[in-house]
Amino acid sequence: MAVTEKAEGVAKEKKKGGFRETILLLVLGVGIALLLQTFVVGSFYIPSESMENTLLINDRVFVNKLAGKPDRGDIIVFKGWRGGEDTIKRVIGVGGDKVACCDSKRRVTVNGTPLDEESYLYPGDYPSGEEFKVTVPPGKLWLMGDHRTASADSRSHMEEPGAGFISEDDVIGVAVVRYWPLNRATIFTRPETFDKIK
Repeated sequence: MAVTEKAEGVAKEKKKGGFRETILLLVLGVGIALLLQTFVVGSFYIPSESMENTLLINDRVFVNKLAGKPDRGDIIVFKGWRGGEDTIKRVIGVGGDKVACCDSKRRVTVNGTPLDEESYLYPGDYPSGEEFKVTVPPGKLWLMGDHRTASADSRSHMEEPGAGFISEDDVIGVAVVRYWPLNRATIFTRPETFDKIK
């Protein structure tokens, strides 16, 4: 009788230990997920048509928050012009770049090099409906949406105090993958046209 009671007691203790272990692992898992979300990888959804067809409304992307300094061609999430709202655009120029539109063939140029934007520009869209010529200050970025006629990007904010530029400090991270919808999941790479810029 005593042996049976002892066995039952051991079984209860094991059950309690297993339950505590499960709770501890669950709490640890949630903690790690929150740390990753805060400091390493963020998930963002696309609210507008400004990055079509690269990104459609309600697409979801993972953003690498530890990617470092953004480069030309990167798709970034940043604290935007409208009250620091999370915004997503493509980096066209970085500090020191001279960005202009348009050359004789109506292309955007960076440091005099024309961009071949067919791989990401919205089909039938112009590189820019309005002409501009800017020099990007150090530590700043010139950003444009892929659907230029539907994008309120750096061009739309040139008359404001920041002259349309975004500080590198306002960058949340670089978009690395579209994970939703699953049938359009893709890893983002920098368009080759940006490799020609000096």
